Amino acid sequence: MRALRNAAKRGERAVWDITQSTLGTQASSSIKAKSSTASAKKAGAAKGSGAKGASATSKRLDPLGVRPTIGKTVKARGSSATRSKASPATTSQSVRSAASVARTRAKPAESRVRPSRHAWLKGDWSRSFHSAPPAPGDLVNHLGYGIYVPPAKGGGGSGNKRPLVVMLHGCKQTGEEFAQGTRMNAIADEYGFVVLYPEQSRVAHPHRCWHWYDASERAGGHEARSIVSLVEAVIERYDIDASRVYVAGMSAGAGMAALLAIRYPQVFAAVALHSGPVMGDAHSAMSALATMRRGTRDDPLHLVGGLKEFADHPGMPAIVVHGEDDDVVSPRNADQLASQFVRLNRLVDASGKRLHGTARDSAPGGVIRHDWLLDDVPVVRDCRIAGLRHAWSGGDGAMPFHVSDGPDSSRLIYDFFRLHRRTSGVALTPPQTVLIA
Repeated sequence: MRALRNAAKRGERAVWDITQSTLGTQASSSIKAKSSTASAKKAGAAKGSGAKGASATSKRLDPLGVRPTIGKTVKARGSSATRSKASPATTSQSVRSAASVARTRAKPAESRVRPSRHAWLKGDWSRSFHSAPPAPGDLVNHLGYGIYVPPAKGGGGSGNKRPLVVMLHGCKQTGEEFAQGTRMNAIADEYGFVVLYPEQSRVAHPHRCWHWYDASERAGGHEARSIVSLVEAVIERYDIDASRVYVAGMSAGAGMAALLAIRYPQVFAAVALHSGPVMGDAHSAMSALATMRRGTRDDPLHLVGGLKEFADHPGMPAIVVHGEDDDVVSPRNADQLASQFVRLNRLVDASGKRLHGTARDSAPGGVIRHDWLLDDVPVVRDCRIAGLRHAWSGGDGAMPFHVSDGPDSSRLIYDFFRLHRRTSGVALTPPQTVLIA
């Protein structure tokens, strides 16, 4: 009897061992089937899946993050190390797919000047925030900005203070996009001036537009004061020549630049207005759109003469750049804007009769140019570019609102800026405008 019971027990253990072996084989087959299916779905990726004790496969990505590569399997406790392999067909397909993705993600060669990827720019690009005076009722006011500082010319030193160009972007742009699109930083490398890019926040305007049409202290007036506060901080920190501080803007940025030129003539030596609206006509968002489409229906000289700052304004040299085919801001704005600055500089009276200086027309390098001059130095320059729509001419065409064709607007603007300066922080009247070599 005892012998029979022992035989029965041995039989049960044998059945149990066979059952366990069968289940283990089935589980292993199931796991291998799942792993094979997953491998087919993911090209070139080996996926080990199973119960405790199975091997885990590590996967690494290349620097572009598009091509999966198969690494050695990591040995799990209680298991042997193996290598995961992908079929040649699957690997080839993965490489072709990765190459296609890399081509579609490739940046246009024209965008090498982007500040965040200084391909050949020589200076330093940085971004920060400036704590400007808050608007009435606000506790804080942080104005974002980018700044480009090229290598100092002439070996640097306290005796070589540098000019500053303030660049104001348009709607649906950031300061960095404006820097890339205009390529002003490349001009800065050539001449050694610092470039400042104040940036409107989405909190202030959902499309990052400056409130150029509303000069109140809760809107455009407050934004202008914040920009001036930033400029004053930059002048002190970067050892800027305060007599050579200039401001330029495009579209809504041009409208804000005009407001700065009117309200803070003691800060800026000259202003550049690219594709900008006429001054004094718009006072709300709706009227601003109407002004952009058609210019003003009033006398532009009367509008500028009616500004409260006009009586004591010392004058402001200005360059106006506009495309003849601009369908966003009518070219009529450019004619009216130029005439307003001619009046602001006291070159004509309220009726448009010439009081001082001379006028000259020319067409250098595809630019139709009309100059109002004093002592042969242009005080107001109106530049019209044939075939240009609402875009910055001669910029980086990979960016919206910029085209690579046509004259270089950035160079046109700084060539004009170089002709003007202010001394001792006091604005000069037009007859005292001096030529800077």
